Amino acid sequence: MTDFALARRNMVEGQLRPNRVTNAALLAVLGELPRERFLPDSVRSVAYADEDVPLGGGRYLMEPMVLARLIQTLQPQPEDKALVVGAGRGYGAALLARLVKVVTAVESDPALATAGAQTTKELGLTTVQWSTGKLEQGGPGSAPYDVILIEGAVRQVPQAIFNQLAEGGRLAVTIAGATGAMGVAQIFVKDGGVTSGRPLFEAGTPLLPGFASPPRFTF
Repeated sequence: MTDFALARRNMVEGQLRPNRVTNAALLAVLGELPRERFLPDSVRSVAYADEDVPLGGGRYLMEPMVLARLIQTLQPQPEDKALVVGAGRGYGAALLARLVKVVTAVESDPALATAGAQTTKELGLTTVQWSTGKLEQGGPGSAPYDVILIEGAVRQVPQAIFNQLAEGGRLAVTIAGATGAMGVAQIFVKDGGVTSGRPLFEAGTPLLPGFASPPRFTF
């Protein structure tokens, strides 16, 4: 039987700390939250592996290091309102729920959303509000948000989601690379009504469904 508590400690000490995850509050939550509870029974034994774990239907729980670094870059604050796009079974939303005031979790797959809502409820995370809808539309009903996490790779971030950032808000995402190429994790910040981004690190995060590719120009 897997010793999940030991696996969780090994994840923090062996994967996260050596890879520039230094935020004490975030590390504490990562060391406490049972990641295995957010996975199907069949793959719980690999919950703490340093890789993306399949959720079914072509969806994945993001690699711990990538997810942790994205959340750290968001600099979540206790009074922040957060949005998680592509929340899956709710692990990223649950992490943020321990760091911010309230989280809106948007998921397009009803089965994943139902499982996520049940798990967050069982863990007493009452500040996570679930919504089922198209991922590329974000969560306009509760906007604006201080932090937005897109929990998967996209070809581009829709303007509709950028519009949901509050002034001073931060958005973290992996922008997918060309076929066969690594993607790049990026942070976007809204300042003076203008949203601009910068690259953080390479990440091979699986693509989320529903996001259009950037337009191609022909001459």
